[in-house]
Amino acid sequence: MDKEELKLTSAEIGTLWGEYVTGTAINIVNKYMLSTIEDEKIKMLFEEAIQTFESQKSQIKIFIENEGFPVPIGFTESDLNEGAKRLFSDIFCLHYLHIMTLHGMLGHTTSLSSSVRKDLRDFYDACDNSAKKMYHQTIELLLEKGHFQKDPYFYPKNNPEFISGQQFLDGYFGNQRPLAATEIISLSFNMKKKIMEKTLAIAFSQVAQSKEVRKFLKSLQKTSDNQIQTLGGILHQDNLPVPMSWESEVTISQESPFSDKLMLYHIGFLLQSSQAYHGAGLASSMRTDLIVTYEQTILKNLMVTKEWFNLMTKNKWLEQPPLAPNRKDIAKDK
Repeated sequence: MDKEELKLTSAEIGTLWGEYVTGTAINIVNKYMLSTIEDEKIKMLFEEAIQTFESQKSQIKIFIENEGFPVPIGFTESDLNEGAKRLFSDIFCLHYLHIMTLHGMLGHTTSLSSSVRKDLRDFYDACDNSAKKMYHQTIELLLEKGHFQKDPYFYPKNNPEFISGQQFLDGYFGNQRPLAATEIISLSFNMKKKIMEKTLAIAFSQVAQSKEVRKFLKSLQKTSDNQIQTLGGILHQDNLPVPMSWESEVTISQESPFSDKLMLYHIGFLLQSSQAYHGAGLASSMRTDLIVTYEQTILKNLMVTKEWFNLMTKNKWLEQPPLAPNRKDIAKDK
């Protein structure tokens, strides 16, 4: 069917809207980091990431405008304080680009799975290919610099084995079994995301202008740290290594490179994304203590996200996505 005859669905408009707003926020952070990075190889990756998004941003605007929807404001140069002092080390910037690229790949895949029209599917295919290329590049550079954090190694057994009873589920009583490989990957993955969340909360709390925002970010640091310690403690019980922290990669600068709106939005994006990862960890866990840990983490994050939402709406910083028609109001106005 011709694309002119096939209007974009609500799901397609929603994914475009979300890609635009979140993409513009991360792009502003990338532009700031680029201005402070000294390592030439890391700088080249950031230049490529910025150029790639600028092209994607233009195409997203065309898609939205052609459907008659207003293009979201998102985040602009007004949210960037050019010339601000260095807040992050070069290595942290590289870790940041790697993690955000991972988020981008997952986001593009979700958007693609919600798309019907061919031109939109082709667009997300191209976005995904660019993200995969950047993902490989960031890993290769982290490996080259000795900073890529590998997950724990296993020693193979000679033959496949089968679960023999209910004790496989036991996480509190009796002979607690060692962690399964499928459980370790989720623990490590969730810890890396929490470490990024905590590090950005530390950095942003140093430079935020609003007392309320600083208070929220300081509280989030404690929440994130508690969850990191809990997840790390489970790995420690099996004498497995935990991902290293990045707090030391934050400088002591108190000069803000970003608007409070951008910093708070960015933290909210990480909080909401982490819920999906926690859910995946819960689904892949069979030990009872892991299940309870993920359930408690999800509930706590819901409470923190509600606090974040209240703070964003109080300051009128949360842009509203397109809504379905309100048929009751339309009928009243007739």
